[in-house]
Amino acid sequence: MNMTTANTARLLITCEDKPGIVQAVSSFLYHQGANITALDQYATEAQGGRYFMRVEFELDHLQSRRESLIQTFATNVAERYSMHWRLALVSDIKKVGILVSKVDHALLELLWRHSRGGLPCEITQVVSNHEDLRESVENFGIPFYVVPVNKENKREAYTKIDELMQGNDLLVLARYMQILDEEFVQKWEMKVINIHHSFLPAFVGANPYKQAYEKGVKLIGATAHYVTADLDQGPIIEQDVERVNHDFTVDQLRELGQDVERNVLARAVKWHLEDRIIVDGNKTVVFQ
Repeated sequence: MNMTTANTARLLITCEDKPGIVQAVSSFLYHQGANITALDQYATEAQGGRYFMRVEFELDHLQSRRESLIQTFATNVAERYSMHWRLALVSDIKKVGILVSKVDHALLELLWRHSRGGLPCEITQVVSNHEDLRESVENFGIPFYVVPVNKENKREAYTKIDELMQGNDLLVLARYMQILDEEFVQKWEMKVINIHHSFLPAFVGANPYKQAYEKGVKLIGATAHYVTADLDQGPIIEQDVERVNHDFTVDQLRELGQDVERNVLARAVKWHLEDRIIVDGNKTVVFQ
């Protein structure tokens, strides 16, 4: 880790839009001796709406000054504007666990990008309900665990998965074809990212691309979102589409759709790791 990374932090803020917020935050960081390297902001409407900010800055001896910085900001700035906020240090490498079933395209994209330094995290383990992908995962030097899930053992299975995943900051469902236990979702609130084809809810079931082919769709795509108790209804992080036509076979639709899925999921995970996402109710603000 270089010195720049060790002394870099990100500040994410949500509050009511009022005059003076940017000045208050930037002035605070200036008087702390910080150098602002990036600042993004968004307001939902005119004064009185919701305000969102992401600030990235460098500060010498950041690790040792973390607690005093948090306390001082809370007292001098955050309380004044009734902010919901958090400070993330780039040097605190996030830990990520992955859940997968049998289809490997989304999983392998994440593992490949991670191996090339494209995802700033530690992938701690991959958990599956099948043995199929063990060799693919272990070839990357990452532990692989199998936890079978069925109607009879669902609660016990998710208790086991929860135990395996303890210590992680984020879980990624890389085409994990199981509905998560509600208690499990509550424990990992806004810490689980899922990927699915954007046909939902139109084409449900095991073979959506065949259904899409039969309906003659002209667009296919994918959606990455945070997981909530409402199935596939969580805050959307990223989406993308590709145009298709009558020439496409079912296999071609599936191949193109999986390509979109892998890239959409990878972008969503990367943005989460880089603290670019603020969840606001059932929506997100993503500073790209």
